[in-house]
Amino acid sequence: MKYFSYTFITLAFTALFLFSACESGNYSSEADLSSKADSVSYSIGFLQGSGMAQEGLTDIEMKNFVAGFQQALAEEDPEMEMAAMQQTIQSYMMEIQQRQEMERSEQAEGVRAEGQEFLDENAEKEDVMVTESGLQYRVIEEGSGERPSAEDEVEVHYRGTLISGEEFDSSYSREQTITFPLNGVIPGWTEGLQLMREGATYEFFIPSELAYGTNPPPGSIILPGSVLIFEVELIDIKE
Repeated sequence: MKYFSYTFITLAFTALFLFSACESGNYSSEADLSSKADSVSYSIGFLQGSGMAQEGLTDIEMKNFVAGFQQALAEEDPEMEMAAMQQTIQSYMMEIQQRQEMERSEQAEGVRAEGQEFLDENAEKEDVMVTESGLQYRVIEEGSGERPSAEDEVEVHYRGTLISGEEFDSSYSREQTITFPLNGVIPGWTEGLQLMREGATYEFFIPSELAYGTNPPPGSIILPGSVLIFEVELIDIKE
């Protein structure tokens, strides 16, 4: 029902602001922003369209889309039963989700193979150690404080890159450390930081199954199946 509710609201808003153009048969993608109302209409339409694109709703047939909206506004009898409409949307969203999952899985296979080759070569380096889980790490600087447990909250500075060297996140760039519960992050971090003492800096090479697997954060440059590299400085273990 979550998918249905979101989709229904999205379609309704989008149809509302496309209504006039569709009624006249004008489907131009060029906007007229000559008035405040025009700008508001465009902004809402664009944001709603972006939401639809993110949900995978990119093949909506506009004629029937607007016909259904017009009939609802005119309080006419629908051409489908309400239950059938809900079931149609839910089934369609499930198809989109399954297709996206399949695409991510296929993409991840190639990325994972490339990452495994990198890990195999990296493991041969003298200063790289490998744990039983497959996590690889290198000591940049040892610390002298306590080691955290999985239940602790820690403060760190970090930099994250792909095996290509491309940076995807960095607390150093933000000039602000980050504090989090150690059991609330990816498994590679939970395991790796427990090897460190306060004041230490390690470099972690994290296989995809200890990172985000086939579900990286939305909007990230991280691809499904990616090996992640983190340089982490353990600053403090919080009481």
